[in-house]
Amino acid sequence: MATGQLEIVVRGQGLHEFTRQVEGWLSSHSNGGDGLCTLFIQHTSASLLIQENADPSARVDLENWLNRLVPENDPLYTHTLEGPDDMPAHIKAALTASSLSIPVIDGRLALGTWQGIYLWEHRYHAGARRVMLHLSL
Repeated sequence: MATGQLEIVVRGQGLHEFTRQVEGWLSSHSNGGDGLCTLFIQHTSASLLIQENADPSARVDLENWLNRLVPENDPLYTHTLEGPDDMPAHIKAALTASSLSIPVIDGRLALGTWQGIYLWEHRYHAGARRVMLHLSL
């Protein structure tokens, strides 16, 4: 078993791939074994996602679709003190995932050919987000 933490710096709202950072952490902790890698984001306005990493238009379409599904400035929102993107960010995070579990085989993530690990930032601000890692072998 191993635990760790990654700090993912984001430029603002959108999908930010961090597969390589997870692979780097895993390579120093897996000893070439089989197991399960769990990732958990410690925030309520961002989420985690496994998605296509080949064609950027897939990510753009996902972002546009979720922004249309959860618009800003909805008159039903009462949680508005932190800006017009805050309550929509909480809703988006509730509709998506705060954790991922990925099999590890021979010390490597068992991702498909076109799969990548993404932090989905739902706020406009740039900054750092914390992702906890747990490896069970």
